[in-house]
Amino acid sequence: MSEHLERLRAGVDALPAPPAAMGAYLEKVRTRAVTVTDADVQALKEDGISEDVIFEQTVAVAVREGLRRLEAADRVIG
Repeated sequence: MSEHLERLRAGVDALPAPPAAMGAYLEKVRTRAVTVTDADVQALKEDGISEDVIFEQTVAVAVREGLRRLEAADRVIG
């Protein structure tokens, strides 16, 4: 894997674990991101999760999933 992808992985891995209340939301981002709504985000905010944490954890799970899919494709092609 390229140096840039490793740096990207290290960046998301350095984030603290997400709050437990984000579990279902992050799974939705990982598996069906197109269905995430403003209401999903609002519910997290109502649970006391800051916009910064929501953003960081959303990006982190999306990056991890993208890297997982890239690695899977590389195994098939390679």
